[in-house]
This record gives sequence, structure tokens and C-alpha cells, in this order.
Amino acid sequence: MLETTGYHVLAALTPKEALALADLHAGRIDLLMTDVIMPEMNGRELSEKVAARCPDIGIVYMSGYTANLIAHRGVLEEGVSFIQKPFSRKELAVKVRSVLDGKAAVAR
Repeated sequence: MLETTGYHVLAALTPKEALALADLHAGRIDLLMTDVIMPEMNGRELSEKVAARCPDIGIVYMSGYTANLIAHRGVLEEGVSFIQKPFSRKELAVKVRSVLDGKAAVAR
């Protein structure tokens, strides 16, 4: 979906693979899009580890669970960028653009 919207995507099947990609990628990584519930580690743990490598990265969490349920379980903090599955290409594009534009505003 993101590639058809014009973004360059580094895809990882597991959190460990995502961390390896972040370590090996020579360029800047602007955004991490991660599921909240995964094997090995949850999305919050992954985002913290990736952010340590890429401090200015934007993060979008996704899940089939509602944001309220996830926040209630303490996996995500309130106010994070979240998109609930299933989502459309348009919903995804709007969410990603919002996060990237927010990063740009902070950098100015």
C-alpha cells in the first residue's frame, strides 16, 4: 500500500529483522510502522529500540485491537499515532502523511 502511494519501504517479517534493517540501512529512515502485538517483542518495545538507532523517526502503530483496549493493557501510551486494522489505502496514506508532516513541523 505504501509503495503504491510513492514511499520507499523496507519490509521486515519480524521485530529482529526490523532491527537488523535499521542497523544496516545506510540512509535515513523516516517512519516505522509496526503492529502492536507481535511475537518476540511488542510494537512499543520495537519502536523504542528503533528510535534509539534513528532518533527522529516517526512511528505509526497498527492493530486489529482497538486503541482503547491496547492503551488499557499498557502496551501503548495515550496520544500515539495509531491506525486500526483493517484500514484502506487512503486511511493509511492520511495517517502516514500526518505523522511525517508532524515530524517536519517539529524539525523547523
